[in-house]
Amino acid sequence: MKLEQNLRNHLEHIVEGADVRINGNRPWDIVVHDERFYREVMSQGSLGLGESYMDGYWDCFDLAQLFSRLLQAHLDRTASLTWREAVGCLKAKLTNRQKKSESARNVHHHYDVGNDLYRNMLGRWMLYSSADWENAASLDQAGEAKLDFVCQKLNLQAGQKILDIGCGWGGFAKYAAQRYGLKVVGITLSTEQIEVARQICADLPVEIRYQDYRELDEKFDHVVSLGMFEHVGHKNYRQYMKIVRRCLKPHGLFFLNTIGASESGYSLNRWTDKYIFPGALLPAVAQIGAAIDGLFAMQELRNWAEYYDRTLIAWFDKFNLNWCKLKKNYNQRFYRMWKYYLLSSAGAFRAEAIQDWQIILSS
Repeated sequence: MKLEQNLRNHLEHIVEGADVRINGNRPWDIVVHDERFYREVMSQGSLGLGESYMDGYWDCFDLAQLFSRLLQAHLDRTASLTWREAVGCLKAKLTNRQKKSESARNVHHHYDVGNDLYRNMLGRWMLYSSADWENAASLDQAGEAKLDFVCQKLNLQAGQKILDIGCGWGGFAKYAAQRYGLKVVGITLSTEQIEVARQICADLPVEIRYQDYRELDEKFDHVVSLGMFEHVGHKNYRQYMKIVRRCLKPHGLFFLNTIGASESGYSLNRWTDKYIFPGALLPAVAQIGAAIDGLFAMQELRNWAEYYDRTLIAWFDKFNLNWCKLKKNYNQRFYRMWKYYLLSSAGAFRAEAIQDWQIILSS
């Protein structure tokens, strides 16, 4: 009992720095249902925090606001790493967790969890990256605005051929082909995404391939990548950029949309790596700069962190509304996992602990 009380006191002291209380009554306070929560968090760090939420050990009325406060207070940096986290960081730094033999398995873990889930979470265009909320009132409007933003920035012309690396469920390919008269090649390692993308792009000049980016060797007028670069990994950034440069015709543009980190790192937190995006990594500006050195000129970089926060809240609202249809295929622990993923991510963008970059590179 004394150990448990000491753990509780220590954790209460830590979160006080973010104006968060244990068993408080404000929307962002943590409400503990099971005393095992304290041991899990203090021994397992980020992994214990997420797993104990999945197991129902604690709740919070406003998870996004909780994580925004924790991250604004930099508690992720000031808290001591567990030995498992330290070993994980070292392993991620020294090894290539995103090599070709691992990539398909990493993609399968997240993107092949079920098309019914994504249909009941994403908007009309099945866009799985930040939407453009500047003049939009709904997720569908914001998703379409994002797609048009990309097309306008590339100054697309009818008849051009464009490559979409990590094409998802085919939303951009469909939009670009229908609205701008383009020929599109989309590549992905997700069999579930391919099924939907080929269906929605039927009768359009769109080719959807099961293909790793490292296998590309053909020319395109422009290249697009919306939310895929997070799966490339620091060991492969330079190779990735060389391949994109090789695929671009003279004067071609590369539109790169990626979530970004404020400082260079080598892995995500242990919970996200285990349950959501195994092997993923958020690049820093310095890492992208080194990767494009001598290959591209950076024409523009915009941060849409605020838009991604709003997008994630919209995704959660739609997921939550449609849970009555989804729960026959997913259990309650999955619901809590997915809720934690979406809303903690929203909080991270709200705190600007992570950013969302719209980058235009010229060859």
